[in-house]
Amino acid sequence: MDMSRTRALTIPSTTLPVAARAATAAGALGALAGMALLRRSRRRATTDPNDPAHYDLPAGENRVVRTDDGAELAVSDVGQGPAVVLAHCWMGAREVWAPVAHRLVTSGHRVVLYDQRGHGSSTVGSDGFTIPRLGADLAAVLEALDLREAVLAGHSMGGMTVMSLLAHHPDVARDRGRAAVLVATAAGGLAGSMPRRAENLLASPAVDRLLRSGYGPSLQRAVVGARPCRDHLVRWRDVMVACPADTRIGWLRAMRDMDLRPALASVELPVTILVGSHDRVTPPRFAWELARLMPAARLRVLEGHGHTLPFEAAGDVAGELAEATRATRATASTPPPAGVPAGQPA
Repeated sequence: MDMSRTRALTIPSTTLPVAARAATAAGALGALAGMALLRRSRRRATTDPNDPAHYDLPAGENRVVRTDDGAELAVSDVGQGPAVVLAHCWMGAREVWAPVAHRLVTSGHRVVLYDQRGHGSSTVGSDGFTIPRLGADLAAVLEALDLREAVLAGHSMGGMTVMSLLAHHPDVARDRGRAAVLVATAAGGLAGSMPRRAENLLASPAVDRLLRSGYGPSLQRAVVGARPCRDHLVRWRDVMVACPADTRIGWLRAMRDMDLRPALASVELPVTILVGSHDRVTPPRFAWELARLMPAARLRVLEGHGHTLPFEAAGDVAGELAEATRATRATASTPPPAGVPAGQPA
């Protein structure tokens, strides 16, 4: 397992976004604290590394993929060359990947992006919100577009989508995938950081009112890294408020009970795992666990970055995806030595 540019980190897990706790008086105080934190960090703030025009998806073909349970998935197919399929995060949309997609198209890649069920322009389907369904939806996209030798990449819940495909549809992954790239994600163990009381908060109109208020961008401070870019906070807030309440809650429940870890040892594809050193949503300990579980894993920690890597580190992520298009199954590396504690470097 290649642990280049990595180190052990201990960061508290706050998987539920800060905004989900803002419906109470205590949450309002938290919002004020978030604004104060953002003000204090302005001296370390960074300019946006992305071209503003690159937050819109590249021009290409838009189509709808219908799944076997009746969901309609909105898909964008852009560029030409080796294929990369991008699955987005919980409460996101395919546009989250736009800065990465532009870089990939410019470097000669075909990029397929889609709205996960219940998000963006995609519908839910009769199976509702389940982790196996995430993998089945990705399989439906791969088959509908007849993609071969594709790099399968996912951010946060999108990473769970890729792992669900690997776990529940290994034949599809083997036949249609070249490599997997897991960005700021986890395979299980999230129950403790996703309390059941969060469901009511996520459905509360008060949460949306706070998000749309002047507090809104500050409430997203915990999802970015050491050098916050306010434009990233605003854009992340915007995709969150666009997500319907039933989608927020449905996927919260599914992720809380998820455990894909037992299936990961049998993964055949080369896997790259990316995590920000300042990720408070899926902290680096989850990435270390993934790297230990998968024999073909390579782990890279992006120093100073948080959870929103498709925005914060679009160039690094696009570079890793481009590199993955050249990967082969023969590149699987040696597992870490026995007896190394989970979450620690080998």
